[in-house]
Amino acid sequence: MSVTADDIAEEIRTALPGTDEIVIQYVAGYLLELDDAAEDEDVLEISRSILESALPSSSRNAGAGMNEKLDKLIKKLGELLEEPLRKREEKNAKGTTSGLVRLDKVMDLSKAPTMSSTIAMGQGVDLESINKGKASRVDVKKLEKQEAKLRAKIEKRARRDLYEGSKLLDQHKKQQSYEEMYMKINPLEAAAANKNKSKDIHLPSIDVNFGSNRILSGASLTLAYGRRYGLIGRNGVGKSTLLRHIAMREVPVPSHITILFVEQEIVGDDTTALDSVLKADVWRDVLMREEATLNAKLSELDKEGDDKRFVDAREEAETRLAEVHTQLADMEAESGPARAAALLAGLGFSEEDQHRPTKSFSGGWRMRLALARALFVKPHLLLLDEPSNHIDLNALAWLEDYLQTWPGTLLVVSHDRAFLDAVATDIIHMHSGRLDYYKGNFTQFYSTKSERDRNLRKEYETQMEYRKHLQAFIDRWRYNANRAAQAQSKIKILEKLPELHPPEAEDKETFKFPETEKISPPILQLNEVTFGYTPDKILLKGINIDVGLDSRIAVVGPNGAGKSTLIKLLIGELKPMAGHVNQNGRLRIGYFAQHHVDNLDPTMNPVQFLQSKFPGKTEQEYRQHLGNFQISGMTGLQPIATLSGGQKSRVAFAVLSLQRPHVLLLDEPTNHLDIEGLDALMAALNAWNGGVIVISHDERFITTVAKELWVCADGTVSKFMGDVQAYKSLIVSNIKAKP
Repeated sequence: MSVTADDIAEEIRTALPGTDEIVIQYVAGYLLELDDAAEDEDVLEISRSILESALPSSSRNAGAGMNEKLDKLIKKLGELLEEPLRKREEKNAKGTTSGLVRLDKVMDLSKAPTMSSTIAMGQGVDLESINKGKASRVDVKKLEKQEAKLRAKIEKRARRDLYEGSKLLDQHKKQQSYEEMYMKINPLEAAAANKNKSKDIHLPSIDVNFGSNRILSGASLTLAYGRRYGLIGRNGVGKSTLLRHIAMREVPVPSHITILFVEQEIVGDDTTALDSVLKADVWRDVLMREEATLNAKLSELDKEGDDKRFVDAREEAETRLAEVHTQLADMEAESGPARAAALLAGLGFSEEDQHRPTKSFSGGWRMRLALARALFVKPHLLLLDEPSNHIDLNALAWLEDYLQTWPGTLLVVSHDRAFLDAVATDIIHMHSGRLDYYKGNFTQFYSTKSERDRNLRKEYETQMEYRKHLQAFIDRWRYNANRAAQAQSKIKILEKLPELHPPEAEDKETFKFPETEKISPPILQLNEVTFGYTPDKILLKGINIDVGLDSRIAVVGPNGAGKSTLIKLLIGELKPMAGHVNQNGRLRIGYFAQHHVDNLDPTMNPVQFLQSKFPGKTEQEYRQHLGNFQISGMTGLQPIATLSGGQKSRVAFAVLSLQRPHVLLLDEPTNHLDIEGLDALMAALNAWNGGVIVISHDERFITTVAKELWVCADGTVSKFMGDVQAYKSLIVSNIKAKP
């Protein structure tokens, strides 16, 4: 029977209750990875010393009793690991008999006598004298291969350590429920403590690390209460990590400021969507339960007599009940159900949906539920990570409008320029281990930053020209008797000038789709198409669309209206119940799925994946093609599982372009791309000569790429006579008009 880490961990927990979970997991991993231990290591004895050192001081002082427990545990672990330990001993013994001997001390063979000391190793051969004057016969290729294996093993071990560490941290978090975590981060005492206190955050010097990577060094974090900050930066710079550090108070945010971070979808259970939102405000939930308990207690006390102890108990309960009522009034507890219902409606939940159990919703809808819960709680500091990725254009329009009147401080990570323009009052640019602050929305930031970068480049060039001029004077007159004094003066000026750093190069990306050959129309048509997953529930009815090589169509509408279904009808993945789908026989369609990650093999690297899909090219050609989508260098050789969301999107686009399509059907292509990647995609699509149909919630992407806007709603797909901004305004006004 094979032993698992869980088996070892369970033995340790049983024998030594109270031992730190991280230590237990470390020892379990150490005992399972026997190959990584040195040959002469007594793994059981080392494990014993680790566990002994990790015991609480009270347990260590227990003396003989604790030693006996440790001895029994080590014996039990020895029995569990009997087979792996025996194999290890056999392997070590085999290595020793093959002629390999561990030396007692370091030997400098260059200083050895004429007869080599190696003759004493038992074979009676003088290696030094035999090999003297002969060329080395080491197989260089084999040596390089072994060195590469060794490097790979070391890197794998380092990656495993990092992965195990992050897994332990995640496990530690999962051990706490939402309520426990909320009360730990935002204790109820903070409700009383925050009155008349400033809710601004100013931390002049913070450091943020992820593993061994330094994300911020000596950065200043300044968040003024009531302002809405957009946090931007390249993929992988550490924006989400910073939000987590703030959310867990790993940076010293004042304790009276309440914090809530929307990162993961909620866990589904039998709780209805409406109740789930109400329970998200843990303070309200705790106080309402306490109110019910106090009312019940007072009812019981009213039945008792006028004994002094009952009178005192009544007074105490009434005093506390008055405090609870005051706190509930401050947080507008009575209006809770109405506010929760309005939030859910704005995010696209119908009245029927609000009474469905949370476990019946898909991941995307549960993410919306997590967002509704956070908006309901109204923390002093709300942290959102890419909120627009999980909602359709209708819900996004409502969210933009709602956040514009957000009373507290908002810090949101987003790559959606239109969203940042609508919501943000300030932009924080995270780069080079620091945070730069800009007043205004994204458009104002871009203008200010571009102007600042131009001025910095101009100043740098002026300074370089000045230094060049000084150096030229010095070089010319340094050894001239008449001008030597002036040259020395210039040298001193040059030495006193501050060190000059060139301005950061502007980040610019390019994507490239290959030109497509012309084919004669009709290319792709839907004629009076009707479709439903069941005959009694028709999703789309009487759809007519004609797609050509010059088509640039954006399809918008609420989630569940049939946008993705429309795309699947166009590519032939679904068959219509009525009507016809006409495709040109030579047509090649490139389809970018909303969940494109499911189509990538996480065990392969990008080069291998392209090779498996489109064989026949050299590795250099695949790497060059990936370079067209900014997957360059070692990134092309990393397992796809280790790539970020934006990098996986780039691999998916590289696969699409190798199909040499005539028409691209893109379902939410902007979700994981950073701002630079999004700019590159828009430029590539505008330069391309094929047809494009996109489903997207990104206003700027739609405005830049699409010439026509089609709305999918109420079973039809129809052309909208207006732009995206007009459509969003219509959505918001319709939501507000509902009673």
